[in-house]
Amino acid sequence: MNLARRASAEFTGTGLLVTAVIGSGIAATRLSPGQAGLQLLENAIATGLALAALILTFGPVSGAHFNPIVSAVDWWLGRRSRTGPTGRDLLAYALAQTAGAIGGAVLANLMFGLPAASRATTVRSGSNLWLAETIATAGLVLLIVALARTGRTATAPAAVGAYIGAAYWWTSSTSFANPAVTIGRMFSDTFAGIAPASAPLFLAAQLAGGLLACAAIAWWYPGPAPAAADVVVPQAQQKAAPR
Repeated sequence: MNLARRASAEFTGTGLLVTAVIGSGIAATRLSPGQAGLQLLENAIATGLALAALILTFGPVSGAHFNPIVSAVDWWLGRRSRTGPTGRDLLAYALAQTAGAIGGAVLANLMFGLPAASRATTVRSGSNLWLAETIATAGLVLLIVALARTGRTATAPAAVGAYIGAAYWWTSSTSFANPAVTIGRMFSDTFAGIAPASAPLFLAAQLAGGLLACAAIAWWYPGPAPAAADVVVPQAQQKAAPR
């Protein structure tokens, strides 16, 4: 798979993930007004299921990272053995994921009859939320790499979807755990939005979670890094067309 094709899959997959997050949040508030717990449950279930489906769809093309932290950790762990993505791959993935997330927010807004882009006003601030984002991101990355290093990547769609769906509930931040998704959610003043002023410390916490995951992986899962094509799920190997 050439880089342009893989990056386009990351763009589309991340975009549709954010569409699912924001769209299900809007639907939940309209269908269950005044019932915050039910709204969160609806949002969490839709997001977890959508993420699993998107990993199945785009995993064979790009690995289905949909997350700059996942891509960065993949690069870091494979840099010495040259089994991870190159710096060029990492930059292309991160840009595609971030642009896709913004596009996904616009798509969700339009589908529900809202302005294409609006500045989110939901303030999400506090040391408890930053701690939650650190732990949520570390757990997500640890899960993904643990599956790759133990040959269980076939379970990744269900496992990652279940993790994110559950983390909506056991983290006080509702587990953004993804810088691209965090940026995308700034463009929708809805249930799933995050005020731009709150985003920088969420991003810092997610980066800290990625670093914590790297330390945990080195301790619990030492050994050769998986090939970049195996994180999150193995990419398909295309045969060259006959000449």
